[in-house]
Amino acid sequence: MNMLPEACVANILSFTTPADTFSSAAVSSVFSVAADSDFVWEKFLPSGYSHLISTSTTRRRKFSSKKELYRRLCESILIDNGRKIFKIDRLSGKITYVLSARDLSITWSDQRHYWFWSRRADSRFSEAVQLMVTNWLEIKGKIQTGALSPNTSYEAYLIMKVTERAYGLELVPAETWVKVGNGKKQIKSSYLSRLSNKKQQMERLFYGHRVAKKDEAFGSRRREPRVRDDGWMEIEIGEFETGREGGGDDDKEVVMSLTEVIGYQLKGGIVIDGIEVRPKPSKVSAEYFGLS
Repeated sequence: MNMLPEACVANILSFTTPADTFSSAAVSSVFSVAADSDFVWEKFLPSGYSHLISTSTTRRRKFSSKKELYRRLCESILIDNGRKIFKIDRLSGKITYVLSARDLSITWSDQRHYWFWSRRADSRFSEAVQLMVTNWLEIKGKIQTGALSPNTSYEAYLIMKVTERAYGLELVPAETWVKVGNGKKQIKSSYLSRLSNKKQQMERLFYGHRVAKKDEAFGSRRREPRVRDDGWMEIEIGEFETGREGGGDDDKEVVMSLTEVIGYQLKGGIVIDGIEVRPKPSKVSAEYFGLS
């Protein structure tokens, strides 16, 4: 391998993955130098990265190399006047977006007696929104497939929290769906909060027949929010695929929706931070981390 010219090694690495390039640096001194070259990391950076950096609200600074810039994008940056977060996966280079609550369509969110906007120390955005009371919960987000990595399976999640005084969230499941272009909706359901054992017993005691009907309709496994590493919770909205780059179907609108309007059930006490659109974990990534 030491017989190969550095430029040849760099060209080879540019056809691999970021994970391969990171690990190849230990092969030899030639690979180590080639794995740091701008030529290689330029290939791994997302298209339009210069525009993303120019519209970022984070502190502007010069990057000594394309590899340093790549590492910075892995940490995530705020873009679009602080309304979105953009980041890439360190090992694959796949793109993730987080749409802030301000970037979503939330029914009646402009009316203070229904929703309350405020700054939160635990949010990466300048503000989040808390539901005070409503009987009609409807949240939608939109993104173009062309802004994401091509030929990739994606998942969309609503990022939220449940306050101590939350109510009306455990009885009726919300409907979630994702639609790409003119395709069909992929409809699922999920509850808006986790149910303690005590609450499960009380629910079945007072609403036994109704609970049985729900279990029959949505399956015995109760889908609930799960806790994230950052302290927030997330509800899976759905999955979708992006098209092939340059394949003629590479830029379609993706609509992501969560609604709970059945029976006009009064509810309140959830905080919405945004919707995260991220690549599904691949088998290769799982094996890399020893998770398979």
